[in-house]
Amino acid sequence: MISYLTRRVLFFGLTLLLTSLIVFAAVRLLPGDVETAVLGRGAEPAARAALRQELGLDLPFLIQYANWLGKFLRGDWGNSYALKAPIMPLVMQRLGNSMRLALIAMLIAVPLSVLLGLLAGLSEGKPFDIAFSLISLILVGIPEFVMGIILINVVALEWKLLPPSASVPPDASFSEALPRLILPSLTAAAVLLAYIGRLTRVGVIAELRRTYVRTAVLKGLRWRQVVFKHVLRNALLPTITVIAISFGWLISGLVVIENVFAYPGLGRLMVFAIQQRDLPLILGGVMIAVTAFALANLIADLLYAALNPRIRLS
Repeated sequence: MISYLTRRVLFFGLTLLLTSLIVFAAVRLLPGDVETAVLGRGAEPAARAALRQELGLDLPFLIQYANWLGKFLRGDWGNSYALKAPIMPLVMQRLGNSMRLALIAMLIAVPLSVLLGLLAGLSEGKPFDIAFSLISLILVGIPEFVMGIILINVVALEWKLLPPSASVPPDASFSEALPRLILPSLTAAAVLLAYIGRLTRVGVIAELRRTYVRTAVLKGLRWRQVVFKHVLRNALLPTITVIAISFGWLISGLVVIENVFAYPGLGRLMVFAIQQRDLPLILGGVMIAVTAFALANLIADLLYAALNPRIRLS
């Protein structure tokens, strides 16, 4: 297990290194230039040249990348061109907001999806299974922004049960912010519920067809014990991986939902940074999002290896 952990951590570091190089190059290829974003269109050529020299943009690409990476690893992420503030506190605050939203969505989606997937798998071909499969396919096919708009119009505007906006004051307590977080959390949870539920259903059906289930029943074990101790435990092995990856996806991929509900998360900050051509802010936000996603993948691999020893031995 230690050898497997070492390999996965080294691969995690290599992934982040290569990703940082790709992201740095991609940001440099964005249309527009930093001088115009900072100084405006009417800036003198001398002022533009001085700014490029000050920011190190006149250096070769690899030297620019090495300088940025060294500062980034030391915690010096620079200042935002548009917001005139240090980037690290900005990104970390928005990351905390996105993690809070992702956590609520996972708390809604995971238990419900596993329960529904289990019930659908146990009733394969019956009305409940057919209804679950149909509804889950519909949920998977509906884009996040459409689901968000539907919830806003029905729950917030028509029924007036919850606020339509998720704009939360920075000093608001969790109890004060919670009503504003429910609708965006439900929007994020809808797709996860359908995907994780369908995966659980397939796993349960596959396990029920294995010979050990028949053997356990013939030995006189209670059906509930067979289902929860053997069938569900084995069926959840791939699902656990998807759950961990989904949490990383939620943190880095809530751009649409955060913009629909005006939620001050990391995704909305990235949209603002791209609109303003704020290169340091884009780099800091994207690297944190990539790190969160890669870390979720690493945790998923370690959990899977802990539950299935054949993975770390292969």
